[in-house]
Amino acid sequence: MSDLVTFGETMLRLSPPGAQRLETADEFEVHAGGAESNVAIAAQRLGTPATWLSKVPETPLGRRAVGELRQAGIETDVVWSHRGRQGTYYLEQGGSPRGSNVIYDREDTAFTTAKAREFDIDRIQNARVFFTTGITPALSSTLRDTTAKMLKAARQGGTTTAVDFNYRRKLWSPEEAESTLTQLFPGIDVLVIAARDARTVLGFEGDPRQLAHKLGSQYDFTTVVVTRGDEGALAWHDSVVHDHDAYDTDTVDPIGTGDAFTGAFIARRLEGDDVSDALEYAAATAALKRTIPGDAALVTADEVERVIEERGADISR
Repeated sequence: MSDLVTFGETMLRLSPPGAQRLETADEFEVHAGGAESNVAIAAQRLGTPATWLSKVPETPLGRRAVGELRQAGIETDVVWSHRGRQGTYYLEQGGSPRGSNVIYDREDTAFTTAKAREFDIDRIQNARVFFTTGITPALSSTLRDTTAKMLKAARQGGTTTAVDFNYRRKLWSPEEAESTLTQLFPGIDVLVIAARDARTVLGFEGDPRQLAHKLGSQYDFTTVVVTRGDEGALAWHDSVVHDHDAYDTDTVDPIGTGDAFTGAFIARRLEGDDVSDALEYAAATAALKRTIPGDAALVTADEVERVIEERGADISR
């Protein structure tokens, strides 16, 4: 059994090479990508056995997505469906002022019909951590019910529950997200949330440190991790806030940076690291991910540790 079990949809990402426009591109790079499988891959690469649960169409595109995740080293436990389609998204990358743009094509996918009874709940209850994101219940009313039932089952089995809030404005409104996700909060032990989402969706005010304290005390989480983009992240645990800056990095592909951070944080906590050390390890992993094309953090523990050591060496000079 895996220490970490994640649940969510993985799409196929199609990107024009370089900074080409979607409307003129005549070829696309293809990668599998989804927040929950990205987290599983990051944790697996850093030594934590991980399993990804999902529902996938029995089609060439569905098999392509699952095959790529298996090649990345995680165990996949999927419900194969003869109805629905494989979700995709298109990524057009561009520098300032154009920026990058994501276009989702994930309506009526097989995953939107996934129900808790279709999965082996023992996998979740025998894991040490069950992870999903706020993206999953945004995809359908069925998945809102499924997510709630899986979190409840995990809690009943004594499994720690971790959720990345992961608000996506192209999937639902702040009001819809707030109403749905706060109903799930009582079943969550560890919450990861961007400071901007705590303000925009939950209506919280204050700096990231204040946000972490408010979230932790109001909703009785065990741990709250507040991410701040280029400014790093902080974690609230046992009423103490631990802070860590982001590492400098050359950005090749920013997609999946937050997932790499979260996967590394969970992996190190499972290994017994305290919150401060896990936060440092997660920040270094996130920096490495930004140098790698695609959604997944195909890193090694040695690489992460070297990033940490090199910063330490710089500081000591």
